[in-house]
Amino acid sequence: MITIYGDPISGNCLKVKWTAERLAIPFTWIDVNVVNRETRTEAFLAMNPAGQVPTIVLEDGRPLAQSNAIILHLAEGSALIPADAFERAKMLEWLFWEQYSHEPTIAVVRFQMKYLGKSRGEIDAALVAKAEAALALMDRALSDGSLPGKQFLVGAQLTLADIALVAYTRFAADGGFDLADYPAVDAWVRRVEHELPIRDPR
Repeated sequence: MITIYGDPISGNCLKVKWTAERLAIPFTWIDVNVVNRETRTEAFLAMNPAGQVPTIVLEDGRPLAQSNAIILHLAEGSALIPADAFERAKMLEWLFWEQYSHEPTIAVVRFQMKYLGKSRGEIDAALVAKAEAALALMDRALSDGSLPGKQFLVGAQLTLADIALVAYTRFAADGGFDLADYPAVDAWVRRVEHELPIRDPR
């Protein structure tokens, strides 16, 4: 059985949990409180010198970090990774974009407001604008009428791209973003929540 070290407030950690649950991979979850700096203990740093969650420990004792690396490892050979080479590359395109343009904006605004107690007016306006641009890009992609039957980010089937991106998108309201302004994204979030299914509250 694998062990997942994660903080339940973190979308990056939840995506690992949801992937394991979707694939019926048994796991033990160990809470690690990031706000209380539990990732900076000597024991945790010995396992992951970067001091970040999520981190998993495989059955043979090998640790693995970085959320998207973890979910790719867990989903190897499953339907969550497209068999078609181009569709697989499109999935990876979304995963790279998520960590470069989505998580550093939407998740950061959410954290500052929900967990640091900042008002929207105290948040860097440029950061908010980048988060809004990320949501708008997703909305356009999910509204693409040239791809009949497109229900998810890569065609008609749920992939790791959806799991990775729904993690913080579904919490967007915590950062003051109204998903009603992005109707295709809002509908997609509900589809992914139903498909997985996600039982964790928003």
